[in-house]
Amino acid sequence: MKKTYTILTLSIALLLASCGSDKKKTVADNTAEIRVKTSKVAANGNNPFLSVSGKTQAVNSADLSTRMMGYVNKVHVNVGDKVRKGQLLVSINNTDLQAKRAQVNAGITEATAAFENAQKNYNRFKSLFSNNSASQKEMDDMTANFNMAKARLESAKQMKNEINAQFTYSNITAPFNGTITSKNVEAGNMANPGVPLISIETPGNFEVMAMVPETEISSIKKGSVVDVLVKSINKTLKGTVKEVSTSAKNTGGQYLVKIDLDKTDANILSGMFTTVQFPVESKAIASMVLIPTNAIVTKGQLSGVYTVSQSNTAFLRWLRLGRTFGDQVEVLSGLNADEAYIVSAEGKLYNGAKISF
Repeated sequence: MKKTYTILTLSIALLLASCGSDKKKTVADNTAEIRVKTSKVAANGNNPFLSVSGKTQAVNSADLSTRMMGYVNKVHVNVGDKVRKGQLLVSINNTDLQAKRAQVNAGITEATAAFENAQKNYNRFKSLFSNNSASQKEMDDMTANFNMAKARLESAKQMKNEINAQFTYSNITAPFNGTITSKNVEAGNMANPGVPLISIETPGNFEVMAMVPETEISSIKKGSVVDVLVKSINKTLKGTVKEVSTSAKNTGGQYLVKIDLDKTDANILSGMFTTVQFPVESKAIASMVLIPTNAIVTKGQLSGVYTVSQSNTAFLRWLRLGRTFGDQVEVLSGLNADEAYIVSAEGKLYNGAKISF
């Protein structure tokens, strides 16, 4: 009797599971299909533009440092502050310089007194010598004493100039009107010679630093007008080539090209990545996978495109994108040539959505 009860229980469980499975399957089958339009990826090997990567920077910028070592007494500015030329930015402890300046001032006082006394003796003996009341040797000795006193006074004054110059390195001031872009030191830190303490730049005027491969640099001419795509704000601006490097000794085969950006109201900041398109034909032939930018799906920092699965459902595939060419973007990985992707849909797509054509 117990065995019969066990078999009956198992049969009921299997029947319920089967019913549940059939019910789920029925729900999935009743989902409405979304009509979509697809396109196949085309590999483009004839891109007419030479495109290279670059980065924006302010035309007028400076990293301020000191030539002396000392503790920072106070930092008078913060990042984002607007400053005037000559405004005090950083104060470095200069107690030792103050002591040296006091010593130099005392030395100047002493040298001045000695010089004035030597000058009086020199003038007196010069008058006596003209009246034949002093010998040539006495006159030579007075002249030597006078010249040495004069030299000692000049040396003391130059030492004061040196101390004053060192004081300028203990008080870091703004070299021009601008905005503070970085602050690398706080009160109490040790300032070291040559280490940047404050960075300042004048906003509004920007340039692009681009690196061009050695196979293409001969085609780049000074004065050429180029298109500059600022990726973060998705704007294409005009620029003019103002410098073309003739050496790649320290840049690993890449030649530096500097481009002046035209005046614009676009919200450009230093350090933004760009794609520079030169109006010359690229010598390097490379096959690229290009898809329309309006087919791209963005979620946070990720970019992807919906593709068609074998069961005719939508499948979101994440991509790694490269340069933009007009209304198309280069796919570096995630999508191969001749694969189909969804261009548009008559409803909201999601992973697993049933689609029709």
